[in-house]
Amino acid sequence: MPTYTPPLRDMQFVLHEVLHVMEDFKHIPKHAELDADTVNAVLEEGGKFAAEVTFPLNVSGDGEGCQIDQATHAVTTPKGFKEAYKKYVEGGWAALACDTEFGGQGLPLVVNQLFYEMLNSANQSWTMYPGLTHGAYAALASHGTDEQKLTYLPKMTSGEWTGTMCLTEPHCGTDLGLMRTKAEPQLDGTYKITGNKIFISAGEHDMTDNIIHLVLARLPDAPPGIKGVSLFIVPKFMVNKDGSLGARNGIYCGGLEHKMGIKGSATAQMVLEDAVGTLVGQPNKGMQGMFVMMNAARLGVGNQSLGLTEVAYQNALAYAKDRIQMRSLSGAKAKDKPADPIIVHPDVRRMLLTAKAYAEGGRALMSYCSMLLEKEHYHPDEKTRKDAGEMLAMLTPIVKAFITDNGWIATSGCMQVFGGHGYIKEWGMEQFVRDARINMIYEGTNTIQSLDLLGRKILGNNGATLRKFGKLIGRLVEEEGVNEKMSEFITPIAVLGEQMTKFTTEIGFKGFQNPDEVGAAAVDYLRVAGHLVFGYFWARMAQVALREIAAGNTDSFYVAKLQTARFYFAKLFPETATLMRTARSGAKVLIDTDAVFA
Repeated sequence: MPTYTPPLRDMQFVLHEVLHVMEDFKHIPKHAELDADTVNAVLEEGGKFAAEVTFPLNVSGDGEGCQIDQATHAVTTPKGFKEAYKKYVEGGWAALACDTEFGGQGLPLVVNQLFYEMLNSANQSWTMYPGLTHGAYAALASHGTDEQKLTYLPKMTSGEWTGTMCLTEPHCGTDLGLMRTKAEPQLDGTYKITGNKIFISAGEHDMTDNIIHLVLARLPDAPPGIKGVSLFIVPKFMVNKDGSLGARNGIYCGGLEHKMGIKGSATAQMVLEDAVGTLVGQPNKGMQGMFVMMNAARLGVGNQSLGLTEVAYQNALAYAKDRIQMRSLSGAKAKDKPADPIIVHPDVRRMLLTAKAYAEGGRALMSYCSMLLEKEHYHPDEKTRKDAGEMLAMLTPIVKAFITDNGWIATSGCMQVFGGHGYIKEWGMEQFVRDARINMIYEGTNTIQSLDLLGRKILGNNGATLRKFGKLIGRLVEEEGVNEKMSEFITPIAVLGEQMTKFTTEIGFKGFQNPDEVGAAAVDYLRVAGHLVFGYFWARMAQVALREIAAGNTDSFYVAKLQTARFYFAKLFPETATLMRTARSGAKVLIDTDAVFA
């Protein structure tokens, strides 16, 4: 059976020693009085909840899955899920980062994100039930009317009700302009909504009394395509004026998807038959509200793979220390045993270090993005809010695609550490691999994220945001450029930063002549950009570790951080050279292949 220990020390390192979040909080009025001890205590308790309440249900939930009663359309979650959710609500965890106006605790988003990393390590399937509610909450908080907010947000804040996002239909996935779900206006100001949605995570379950669906649909006079999409609130049960639950609404689960992974999460086929809905925002402007939820979900999915990378690493490391097989190539290390622990073998260490480097780099990036989101929403200075939002927009597809790609690489490598045992269910490793695979697909496939990054976020503003990130690298180079001990970390990102300008311009020019060139280069381009961002944060982490060691700190944590940084820059970062070459190879070898597919 697998085990899990919350990585609290590394979380504290990122928050307090690398990002210095408490200094940022002083400039955000709602967090100005917050102290580091409180943040650490909340994360410690959150880690206990994840490790002690949800983690023990991960393997059993995967084996049991969800069950649907075809007669009533009711869905039953795996044994223990409902009771764990009750503890989650009773502990106030649902309200952690929600606004105090609606009963929330008003803690920083980065604290909630790190808590959710631990929940994802412990049990990604279970975590999807409360996790999607945060995105629905954010969409309503941004675009809902005062009445809608008062009706729904307090219950979603408390965790009494959960939320979903209902986008995908059987004939269309990411191309939402093709959707057919219809919304007919009623005399009372509501709408009757009819259609079918698929792949709706937590679309139906037995954990709460009500589920608040945010549904995309078309009005009768809607223009074609994405410009004709509107957003509606469609509750499972209607809500009376006094806040009590009323009649059952015309939305129900028609079936559950049979999946490769995340089997404890109910992925529902939702049927709407004259379901009563209320409009969110303006007619035909539904994507404005849905993008709030989708962007939250993209960050959340990156966090899912971060959690899986961490827990897979922990279990592979423990196994590698215990499992004995063969002798070290450089001579016996455990002379009192018939063979050496497999951790002495270089390639086993490569797989373990890959997972560790991707987990810790991902944690730094995820925490940084959470702080950008905090600043975008709550910083009193308008320019700071705008700059934070712009940077976050560029980094969001990198969080989603790069961290989930890395999660697949890492969990697969960690399973490999186990050899044949990794393929056996009882060890838990194959579940981490299966669960990780979905994260590269949903909330926009990683190809879609790559097109978004290169086409919209980079070329869309002629690389302006990328140059702003380059200035962060430039400042770090100025700080440490003459420090010989930092050269192995600084030089690679400085060189790549300079190469990115020419690389981006070249791809952009080719794309201007032939748009397929952007499509051909986008996936490789995002991965190069991902390494640039990870490299920056790994350089910053190495900077802190070197300073602590130079100051006489003997904590082995800093030595380990430095060793991992060296591995990342020596073994993983150089991938960028190959990626730039393949990106430059162009679209011709992909497009001029009709004979292959005839």
